[in-house]
Amino acid sequence: MTDFLPRPFAVEHPEVLSLDLPTLDARPGAVLLARSPFYPGGGGQLPDRGTMAWNGIVRDVVGFEATAEGLWHLIGDEAIPDGTIELRVDHAFRQRMCEQHTVAHLVNSAVYTLFDGALLTGVRMTDTDEFSVDFDLPKVAPEQLRAVENAVNAAIADDRPVRTFDMDYDAAQATAGLFRAKSVAPPRQADGMIRIVDIDGLDRQACGGTHLVSTAKARRIRILKVDNKGRQNRRFRIGSGAA
Repeated sequence: MTDFLPRPFAVEHPEVLSLDLPTLDARPGAVLLARSPFYPGGGGQLPDRGTMAWNGIVRDVVGFEATAEGLWHLIGDEAIPDGTIELRVDHAFRQRMCEQHTVAHLVNSAVYTLFDGALLTGVRMTDTDEFSVDFDLPKVAPEQLRAVENAVNAAIADDRPVRTFDMDYDAAQATAGLFRAKSVAPPRQADGMIRIVDIDGLDRQACGGTHLVSTAKARRIRILKVDNKGRQNRRFRIGSGAA
């Protein structure tokens, strides 16, 4: 098995939410496919939800196993998929993940700027309108909290395009601000490159998830609460859809 897993198809083609693909291999409860419209999860982002169908049989996709050959799609019983597999991603759930991931970048950008380069320590996306982002911070004053919230909502209102590009991994590591997490980073690809997400004129950092095409596609947010999760960790609880 290679140390480098292929980049998920969904990362490069987030607009593709359905594919019909031939079976590469199968076992009870799972099928291997060369590519997939499903994002398998990672970096705090939850795996996509949806269905697969074959020969008139329909099952929920409940998990994934990434390999160098492709992506195993898991179902919740011992059926053995075969033939052409019809994959359908839950659009509403994908949209929620793209929104939360994009907003997490905006929160990260505001905190990084307002708190002298404070690093991200975790992201926890959810299937609700609330999620959380953790930072390496000793304390947060009320006026700083309002400043973060205002900066994020201003960025949403600005309708900034969200684009991606590949960059040499070593060059990215040598560029200040491209790696924002304290202990983890998106993996180096087999070609020595890494994916960079660029929110026009505001934020640029390495990331492997799915995002909105523009900040204006996100709803306004409120910072609901900041929890103390240790001497140097603060959890920002974010609510989407603020009035």
